[in-house]
Amino acid sequence: MSLLNKKFPRLLPDPIKKNVRVADLIDNAFKAYNGGRLAEGCRLFVEKMLADNGTIGMSLTGALTPAGLGKSAIVPLIKAGFIDWIISTGANLYHDLHYGLGMHLFAGSPFLDDVQLRGEGIIRIYDILFDYDVLLDTDAFVRKVIQGPEFQRTMGTDEFHNLLGRYVYEREKALGIKETSLLSAAYQYGVPVFTSSPGDSSIGMNVAAMSLRDSKLQFDCNRDVNQTAAIVYDAKSSGHTSSVFLLGGGSPKNFMLQTEPQIQEVMGIEERGHDYFFQCTDARPDTGGLSGATPSEAVSWGKVDPESLPDCVVCYTDSTIALPLITAYALTKAPLRTPKRLFDKRDEQYETIRAMYFKSGKVGKIQHRTNLDKTAKKKPAKAAKKPTKASKKPAKASKPARKK
Repeated sequence: MSLLNKKFPRLLPDPIKKNVRVADLIDNAFKAYNGGRLAEGCRLFVEKMLADNGTIGMSLTGALTPAGLGKSAIVPLIKAGFIDWIISTGANLYHDLHYGLGMHLFAGSPFLDDVQLRGEGIIRIYDILFDYDVLLDTDAFVRKVIQGPEFQRTMGTDEFHNLLGRYVYEREKALGIKETSLLSAAYQYGVPVFTSSPGDSSIGMNVAAMSLRDSKLQFDCNRDVNQTAAIVYDAKSSGHTSSVFLLGGGSPKNFMLQTEPQIQEVMGIEERGHDYFFQCTDARPDTGGLSGATPSEAVSWGKVDPESLPDCVVCYTDSTIALPLITAYALTKAPLRTPKRLFDKRDEQYETIRAMYFKSGKVGKIQHRTNLDKTAKKKPAKAAKKPTKASKKPAKASKPARKK
């Protein structure tokens, strides 16, 4: 019993009272199972991921924006400075446009006759309903916008979404609405937004169609891979933490996590992995799907720092349940942060990692480093044999402490 008292808090929650705050409910009543994991994740987000100006990347999978979660949860997190960069499915960004363009979506039912809906020109996403013209009008908006001269070139998806977000922001102003679109908010606050599969959405479909009309717009996927790695390297090399906040899984999850193997395995730059990992998913790890791949598995790939594994949380629940609770908890518990405006620093970050790659990388096989002990890693440093560089040793020795 003494061991339990020393290591674990007693499970004896207070009774839930009328008008309880969300943050208090999570802290006092979410004690076990996935309620416990959600509470752990909320505290991880507030106490460690947001602390000391750490960099936080969010990945979005599943139809979250059509459910209104862009407006209700993601935009407030961006405004608060709690999300620094995003990787999303193209579908989430396409359906986000509906809100920024002032279109109407409706809370319906999953038990409707889809043949009848098709006959009446109504689209259904589970229990979300909207008129077919919402798609047609959004498509027309995208096609009109990307005819602009600034789009007639090859660019990363972050630059494309920033340009598109500017047009959405202007449309919001013209309509007299605000804070409805995550693309608009990302443009205003300098948050880079990437998609790992630009052809896999209605935005990509319209871009492809316009290429048949001689549009010169092309997506630079190579730039995206290196740019996302540059964001992570900038955070880690400047003495800050890099955290991942994953909603669902799939391609956006891997695209966010692969930044560390890109740095270590491919570019040959010494690194240890992301510092903090918080995922909400309903996928199991034993079925082979990436959405259920655990942070401990990610450690074996170099995606997650092995020393931070105790600070990795997976909550097996629906993101549409978890995200509003996490947002309310963070806005209640954490002070607002000044937005990093990473988009404005994209070229500088890119050139930094490019220089490091040419310094450390090579075309041949990269040497495999198995010794992950931070102290041992620093002992063989050349500075020990060269007194003229001894002044650099304290800075190197202090680097591991930043993660704790």
